[in-house]
Amino acid sequence: MSFLDGHAVVPVVVLDDPGRAAALGEALVGGGLPIAEVTLRTPGALAGIAAMAENPDLLVGAGTVLTAAQADAAVEAGARFVVSPGLSRAVVERCRALRVPVLPGVATATEVLAAADLGLDAVKFFPAATSGGAPAVAALAAVFAGMRFVPTGGITAANAGEYLALPSVLAVGGSWMVPRDAEPDRLRELIGGVGAVVAAAGR
Repeated sequence: MSFLDGHAVVPVVVLDDPGRAAALGEALVGGGLPIAEVTLRTPGALAGIAAMAENPDLLVGAGTVLTAAQADAAVEAGARFVVSPGLSRAVVERCRALRVPVLPGVATATEVLAAADLGLDAVKFFPAATSGGAPAVAALAAVFAGMRFVPTGGITAANAGEYLALPSVLAVGGSWMVPRDAEPDRLRELIGGVGAVVAAAGR
């Protein structure tokens, strides 16, 4: 069973102000998206993860994890899953040691094979839009029948359904519903619209 069961869309969050984290987490839960990938791209990301992790109804993870040390820090802050833009044996092995699910990034058949060799059965397909989009995912899935994909990068409300229609896709990751500087009302509107995207894809 995957930690993504029941989560067709993973909001990818960039937090410039960790003080916004708790309210953002509440907005996600209230809008029917009780999951967030907080990227380690800003100084306040770990503090944001810690704040979001206090919400018992929100599954919070860390994204843009590049090293084993970052995985350690993210899990210590409260991350319950780890996402990386690339395939790092060190990150995968550290997450296994920490007993935390990990989604490493792949974009080619060679990288999918390397992930399978590490015993993984789910990967992040990144950057999705510039790596062939949904047709590329379908082509990889035809060869690697046991692998599941989480396309991220260039995913929008307009194209998410193309990916979600594929049986090999566990979920999609996107930031369209959590823009960095959105006002609360606009944020609630964008988050609330995700349900229609998921429903249209039959999820």
